[in-house]
Amino acid sequence: MNVNQIITIVGIIVAIVAVFVEQVAAMSGLVLVVLGLISGFMSPAADMVGRMAYTVAAVAMPTAANSLDAIPAVGAPLNAIIDNIAVMLAGMVVANFLLAVKDSAAGSND
Repeated sequence: MNVNQIITIVGIIVAIVAVFVEQVAAMSGLVLVVLGLISGFMSPAADMVGRMAYTVAAVAMPTAANSLDAIPAVGAPLNAIIDNIAVMLAGMVVANFLLAVKDSAAGSND
């Protein structure tokens, strides 16, 4: 198990626990964004398709999760968990975007 997998597992655990524990929910957004940034900088998506997939997932997941609110008793918590995971994905998207801008600004050395 590599470090990126551990960061992802910790992020998912934080996303789930933040829904049910009020004390964790207060700082979960910051923790999830930082975990996403770390994950994004440590293993960036090398190709444009991978970066686009992360971006689409970060935008579409919360929108699709809103329909889960219609499910009695479990819909709202599931929606919140998916929203929290999307926050971590957003951190990964920002990190990948910053790396792509840096690469573009540096130009090619060929």
